[in-house]
Amino acid sequence: MKKLLSNLVLSALLALSLSSHQAYAQNKSIVVSSTTSTEQSGLFNFILPIFKMQSGIEVKVVAVGTGQALDIGRRGDADVVFVHDKPAEEKFVDEGFSTKRYEVMYNDFILIGPKSDPAKVGGGKDIQAAFQKIASAQAPFVSRGDKSGTHAAELRYWKGAGITVPPGQAWYKETGSGMGPALNTASAMNSYILADRGTWLSFKNRGDLVILVQGDPKLFNQYGVMLVNPAKFPHVKKADGQAFIDWLISKNGQDVIASYKIDGEQLFFPNAK
Repeated sequence: MKKLLSNLVLSALLALSLSSHQAYAQNKSIVVSSTTSTEQSGLFNFILPIFKMQSGIEVKVVAVGTGQALDIGRRGDADVVFVHDKPAEEKFVDEGFSTKRYEVMYNDFILIGPKSDPAKVGGGKDIQAAFQKIASAQAPFVSRGDKSGTHAAELRYWKGAGITVPPGQAWYKETGSGMGPALNTASAMNSYILADRGTWLSFKNRGDLVILVQGDPKLFNQYGVMLVNPAKFPHVKKADGQAFIDWLISKNGQDVIASYKIDGEQLFFPNAK
């Protein structure tokens, strides 16, 4: 009788242990701080369920501007950072907040504006010349103004055009918001705005806005991913975070990224090395 009870207890303990192990395996998760364009373009909604199905790891995304995403990584509040401002990413590595940056994919920036095109920039391929015309005409322009990768690119183009745009000018509006809300503002104001192509393709509230300038090599938009340094933040989920990165840059992950399309148009182009 005692032996029977002992066997029952052992069986119960074994079942409980196995159940706990399975629950742990099923509940593996990481936090990824990322730019809004990867979320608002619909990319994450497309690729993350596939990654979870293949790995068992759930990815919880904090979608903010690239500058904020990097700051989240600097505080150790994310396991992985996935953004699109290469100089800022390289600085993040140089500061010791990550040990390696991996290139994942690219698309491009485009200049959106009203069909009426008051600054007469339509059809051009020189983004800095277009910015000069917009400033000269003082045509309405919406800036994200949120230290995102898109905002950083915009500021580079103003600088390259030899123009300093002080805040407070009537024609220049900073929203301090993500790409989607900024596009909504531009649509409501019928103004110019710099956008990433991925978010624009998934954006429905276009109003009278159209693509006016594209094709300038300076509009190239590279995305990179980094594991937050576990030596600096021991709580970082190193194995699971690296597993996500390895999947993104693998042939499998790259093929999944390439297969994401809207109305037959590819939004992101994998280029992991």
